[in-house]
Amino acid sequence: MIDEVDEALRRLLAESGLAAAGVEVAFDAPTRDWAARRSTPTVCVFLYDIREDHTRRGSGAGEVYDEAGFVVARRGPPRWFELTYLVSAWAGRPEDEHRLLSRVLVCLTARDELPTHLLGGTLAELGLLVPLDTGAGGPDAPSASDVWSALGGELKPSIALRVRAPLASLTRLTAPPVTEGLVIRSDPADDTASRRLRYTELPPPAPEEGFAAPRDRPLPPARRRRGDRRP
Repeated sequence: MIDEVDEALRRLLAESGLAAAGVEVAFDAPTRDWAARRSTPTVCVFLYDIREDHTRRGSGAGEVYDEAGFVVARRGPPRWFELTYLVSAWAGRPEDEHRLLSRVLVCLTARDELPTHLLGGTLAELGLLVPLDTGAGGPDAPSASDVWSALGGELKPSIALRVRAPLASLTRLTAPPVTEGLVIRSDPADDTASRRLRYTELPPPAPEEGFAAPRDRPLPPARRRRGDRRP
C-alpha cells in the first residue's frame, strides 16, 4: 500500500508540470550526503511517520465474486493508516526553491484526495477514497524541526503532507459452489470407484425428480375420536 501511495504522489506531481520542467521527484531521506549528490532541481517527498487510524477500524467481512456471480473469497475490512510526508524543494538558489515549493503547494491543495485514475494495485481494487491533508502532519507525528535534526541537516522550508490510505486485509478463499449431489468414493485414488446415494431397490430417478426417486410411504393409523368405544 505504501509504494502505491508513493507512485500516486509521484504521478500527481509529475502531471502538475514538474516533469515537463525537468524537476525530479525523489523519496529519499534528505540527508547531507544526499543533498551533496543532487545535481538537478528536485522535490523530495520523504515519508517519516506511519500510524494506524484506530477510529476507522471496522468489522465484518466482504465477499468477492467471480464473473459468474459466485462467492469465491471473503475479505476482512481494510485498516486505515496515516502516512506523513515531509515535502521539500531543492534547487540552486533559495528563490528557486521557494518558487518550486509554491508550485507543489498549489498542486497539493487543489484536491482533498488522490485522483482515482492515479491509484493502482490494492488501492484501485478497494475503490475507496484516499484523503490528503496538506500542511498538517499527524496528531502525534514528530515536528518538522525534529525530523530535520534527526536527518542531520539544516532546517529548510517544507510542507507536511498526511495521506490516509486503506490497507487491504487478507483474502480467504471459500469452497466452490455445490453443483452435484452427494457422492461416496470407496477408493480415493480411483475416481471411477464412486457412486451416488440411491435406493438400491428402485431405479435411478429422472433429472427433474431431484436427488432421490420417490417411494411409497404408509399412511399413519387413524386416530380415535373422543367418545368412540373400543370394539
